[in-house]
Amino acid sequence: MQFKEIKTNVYYCGLNDRNRKIFDELIPLENGTSYNSYLIKGSSKTALIDTMYPPKTDEYLKNFDENNITKIDYIIANHGEQDHSGSIPALLKKYPEAIVVTNPVCAGNIKEMLHVPDDKIKIIENKEELSLGDKTLRFIFAPGVHWPDTMFTYLIEDNLLFTCDFLGAHFTFEDIYAPHNDELYKSAKRYYAEIMMPFRLMCKNYTKMIKEEIKPEMVLPSHGPVHKEPSYILDAYEDWSSDTCKNLVLLPYVSMYGSTEEMIDYLVKGLEAKGIKTLKYDIVEGDLGDLAMGLVDAATVILGSSMVLAGPHPMAANIAYLAGVLRPKTKFASFVGSYGWGGNLFGKLGDMLANLKLDVIEPVLVKGKPKATDFEKLDDMIDAVYAKHKSVNLV
Repeated sequence: MQFKEIKTNVYYCGLNDRNRKIFDELIPLENGTSYNSYLIKGSSKTALIDTMYPPKTDEYLKNFDENNITKIDYIIANHGEQDHSGSIPALLKKYPEAIVVTNPVCAGNIKEMLHVPDDKIKIIENKEELSLGDKTLRFIFAPGVHWPDTMFTYLIEDNLLFTCDFLGAHFTFEDIYAPHNDELYKSAKRYYAEIMMPFRLMCKNYTKMIKEEIKPEMVLPSHGPVHKEPSYILDAYEDWSSDTCKNLVLLPYVSMYGSTEEMIDYLVKGLEAKGIKTLKYDIVEGDLGDLAMGLVDAATVILGSSMVLAGPHPMAANIAYLAGVLRPKTKFASFVGSYGWGGNLFGKLGDMLANLKLDVIEPVLVKGKPKATDFEKLDDMIDAVYAKHKSVNLV
């Protein structure tokens, strides 16, 4: 594969992985993903920014031979996770003169995970610069987007910012430059929701720093396409990481015999009638990425669950747990559910969401199928949601 020149002596040398179906054994991939790596040839030194996912190492190294890359002086490790650092040992074997340049936390990770020896690692400080001759790299520590070891690399003379996982997308491509279409927007939002949302406040701060202080000509992440117009992805992150929710209620549910779904459908109809958008999500059949994207925007979550063995259905409990660790900016919550012979449904679900400090609206629990008095309680819930949304100027 021919390396693709981005600017003079700056090349894309990553790979697409269109056949990968799941990431981290957790996240379904609609479009596969890419593992981005970038080669910078200075007048005196050559640097490689980020490397490759281990199963792709042989293909990756073959491309270096085909592009006649005979020397690499520095391997920049922006992050120690192996989809970016995994080919470092093979590169050090191929280019024995190379040194890995990274921050102290990442250095510890690659020593533990990849067994890179101390004498092959150069540890740098925040804002430290490294000369390649006519090109200069500046390292900007960015812990929390999404590991404590993450950093950005800034190519000063060309005004290019390499952001590793931050501002990325699980997205494959032929043209390395980002199209401004719905498919990429959805992939980038899904990526933010599943990977970056737990660190929303840090995302908010780094987005502001990049927009106002660095002002790069291009943003070059380690998954997904290169952004020649950085405002496209930065404006999206500014929205997603803001404190403002949308006038949206997310309603994930699992219903064993239809009673819980009947209540969810009633809520959808009533909320929509009051001008509140809804997103009904079937926990059993749905894609977790769609749920995560809903959590990016929803002001309210109403979780519906059948009761199993005196507690919430395990799949509903899984959703409550995921919502708790993804830490969305959602403000309000409630629960609906149905039971046969009793138990603790809402208490256990509420405990899983307790760290979000949500304003909880009175839940509705029914035995068997909902009756007229139960629908009256659902009407009260609809009115309460409307009042909550109005209190924060959403309706």
